[in-house]
Amino acid sequence: MHKHVEWEDPGRDSVLEHFADRPEQLVEPRPGDILSARYAGAIVRVKVEAYVDGTSIGEVAAIIAIDNGRRLKSHGKLALGDTVRLPDACRALEPEPSDPEDNRT
Repeated sequence: MHKHVEWEDPGRDSVLEHFADRPEQLVEPRPGDILSARYAGAIVRVKVEAYVDGTSIGEVAAIIAIDNGRRLKSHGKLALGDTVRLPDACRALEPEPSDPEDNRT
């Protein structure tokens, strides 16, 4: 059973918008692919298990705080390992780091 998620509108990071002028480059997700979306101010990565009628079904593989890049085990009502449905309209590109030094280890 999947967990219902109220995904945020991806806005300028929308995958569908990014490929709107070249739809031939937008491919359907396949099992094993990792997709990104926004949920309650965080980046969520979903590992695809199935794709049905414009919706990916998969497991939450990562939850990342947008402000500092910290990896979270849970956020709001969502946790690592939850099975979710991710519609194509909610898929998002990964945001660009604001400062190259933000990615220092």
